[in-house]
Amino acid sequence: MLEFGIFTVTLLVSVLGLLIYLYPGSAKPSSIPGLEPTTQEAGNIPEINRAGSLHEFLLDLHKQFGSIVSFWIGKENYVSIASPELFKEHQGVFDRPPCLFIMFEPLVGPKSIQYANKSDGRARRHTYDKAFSHDNMKRYYQTYQDVSDELVKKWSSLTKDEHIPLSVDMSAVALKISLITMFGGTFVNDKDVLEFQRHYNIMWLEMEGRLTENEPQKDSPRTKVFEEALKGTSSLIAKVVKHRRDNPPIQGQELIIDLVIKYSDGDDELLNSDAISYTVGGFHTTGNLLTWAFYFLASHPEVQEKAFREIKKELGNKEAFSNLMFRYVRQIVDETLRCAVVAPFAARFQDFESELGGHKITKNTPVIHSLGVTMKDEKYWPLPNKFDPDRFSPENKKTRPPLTFQPFGFAGKRVCPGYRFAYAEATVCLVTLLGNFKVKLVDDEVINPVYGLITRPEKEIWIKIEKR
Repeated sequence: MLEFGIFTVTLLVSVLGLLIYLYPGSAKPSSIPGLEPTTQEAGNIPEINRAGSLHEFLLDLHKQFGSIVSFWIGKENYVSIASPELFKEHQGVFDRPPCLFIMFEPLVGPKSIQYANKSDGRARRHTYDKAFSHDNMKRYYQTYQDVSDELVKKWSSLTKDEHIPLSVDMSAVALKISLITMFGGTFVNDKDVLEFQRHYNIMWLEMEGRLTENEPQKDSPRTKVFEEALKGTSSLIAKVVKHRRDNPPIQGQELIIDLVIKYSDGDDELLNSDAISYTVGGFHTTGNLLTWAFYFLASHPEVQEKAFREIKKELGNKEAFSNLMFRYVRQIVDETLRCAVVAPFAARFQDFESELGGHKITKNTPVIHSLGVTMKDEKYWPLPNKFDPDRFSPENKKTRPPLTFQPFGFAGKRVCPGYRFAYAEATVCLVTLLGNFKVKLVDDEVINPVYGLITRPEKEIWIKIEKR
């Protein structure tokens, strides 16, 4: 779930031009190297557009100017950092700049934890994180297994050489797991899962549309369709809330929805916002992680076979399954997060003047944590675009600074709350499917990434399978 609320979407950076009108300008506040604004109104948006994404822009900017850089989005000055040393300096900062996520407010609502800072944000995280504790993770393993087994059954029924849309299937698995583990038995019924997915797809399509088109008029057909889908999603959540209130869980076995109900204390708007926010953050991230993992495995049959040998060796070992003791599979997950740059960046800000890397940072300056830039730094990752799970062998991990690889963020105790969830879900799904099938690409083509808040494939990845 990557830096919580981190959502799957192509971050077409032109949308950041909206911030020109939302946030007033100021003179460059410090000695940090970087770019001067191209124009007073646009800042460096033209350069970001030419780069193709904010992540690609930051890759080039850090290459030019070093590990701490500055640039402009409209009239707002931004700072970006990309080194384990600077990450360590910023490790205690909790608050997140709302300006980077304001365009998602129609979906998640203004009361979403996405925008919660200071005592409110800390209190919510303290309450909600209990659902993702190490002990609670083990309660979800059976759901991971059941949903993965359903996909095995589906794939086993396919005719020989039938083509499988990888992104579609991985997103469906991740969504069903998220709904069941977060909301409970109400979503065991596929009918409700499909209804939720239908509503959500409509809403997300509209969100993506607003990145490249004008916001629709209040009474336009687009607005009405979006609002109906949002209403349908809220209705499903309300049904879950009623069921959980009527059938309260045993203390210590609360799901995330139970903790949100408790915190919201009758504020249905906050309850609905955080329920949607956690669902989005959960399934989009893991769905893309699984998609990229199987793409890399299909592209690297020797890696796939090494993973299968580990799985076969541990087959029947209950301890291995209950504690997810699959070292090489974990290395595959880590290398997927790094190589695909599943989560390119996070961000923080402080409402007082501070210092970072020996430079003054004026209050309220958004500081981007360029996680993806660091995960592609040749200083730590030779041949950074090569997929090589052995980078994460116990021996090789010791050669790198601790904060070099931070795919789920690191700062202010606001690391992605579901990082254990993502690792466990991905591991169970990989072990189950690789234990039953060889995965091959239909065409040996290179799939390009589209970098946004979450990195997705440019187009559908088609695979075929061979039964073990």
